[in-house]
Amino acid sequence: MDYGPIVEKKRTRFEELETQMSEPGFFDDPKKSATLMKEHRSLKKMLETWDNFQSVSSQLQDNRELAKGDDELAEMAAEELPELEKQFEKLSAEVQYALLPRSESEERNALVEIRAGAGGDEASLFSNDLLRMYERFAEIRGWKTEHLDSSPSEVGGFKEVVIKVTGDEVFRYLKYESGVHRVQRVPSTETQGRIHTSTVTVAVMPEAEEVDVVLRTEDLHIQATRSGGPGGQHVNTTDSAVQITHLPTGLQVKCQEGRSQTQNKEIGLQILRTKLYEQKVREEQEKYSAHRRSLIGSGDRSEKIRTYNFPQSRVTDHRVNHTSHNMDGILQGQLDEFTEALQKAEMEERLADLETQ
Repeated sequence: MDYGPIVEKKRTRFEELETQMSEPGFFDDPKKSATLMKEHRSLKKMLETWDNFQSVSSQLQDNRELAKGDDELAEMAAEELPELEKQFEKLSAEVQYALLPRSESEERNALVEIRAGAGGDEASLFSNDLLRMYERFAEIRGWKTEHLDSSPSEVGGFKEVVIKVTGDEVFRYLKYESGVHRVQRVPSTETQGRIHTSTVTVAVMPEAEEVDVVLRTEDLHIQATRSGGPGGQHVNTTDSAVQITHLPTGLQVKCQEGRSQTQNKEIGLQILRTKLYEQKVREEQEKYSAHRRSLIGSGDRSEKIRTYNFPQSRVTDHRVNHTSHNMDGILQGQLDEFTEALQKAEMEERLADLETQ
């Protein structure tokens, strides 16, 4: 496919934005200027990727020609080919992704909700493992994480924990983690060495802004409750925990991580707003993607997406049938091999969708 004409249209739009941003009064409308600046950043990044892709493509072609010779220069050109081909493939995928229509949610920060499922204590311990995995992944990518709320278990894990991840295109990369994660291993409490199977549900939601979801006072029931859990530095015995119910939908959020009732209320409203926004985004996606053939990137929480088999040091993503034996590395946040495989599969699916429209 020839992307040249599409890129030129993007370049023209970029130049238009450059002109607008230099005009007096551009910042008079903060909301509009913020939206245009965001579009400008996205286009700038896309055009830089395109220019890099063109440069590598040209260099790759030159090296292939030079490698046909039989002199020292040909040998040097041939040695550079594998790395150039790798760069070409990577940039080609990035260009395709950048040019495809996508939701603006992909550029947002994200809230990650990790909830222990089947398996009792072992599930809560694996919730803690996944929490650390996402924290390391964020650290590797230069993102920041913030604990919003948690419900610790008696054995040192989490029945539920919610974190906020902020940075560049967080939701784009983390959205694939939504679903059921299954772990197969011998629990520390198992005396006969039997392998147990437990599950943890992960929900990754694009962070909502106040303009996305308006929370009306009459639609909220807010009450103070006593903090729960086994104790620890963040849990106290005062009535500082807050439970918020969104009456029209029945959605309920309880927060106890904050130091005060006011702080817990603010966190609770942030989580509630994000959950309501996610519902809206999900409904729009379902309308748009009713004919899709798979659930890649859809964030279906009921879908079993990945199995972590500790005895065989094997991690398998069932959506793209990708298996890795780098268990330790993955649990230390080295998720790129899965993310890249899922992005590639989603991109192929979306290109196929465009062809059928």
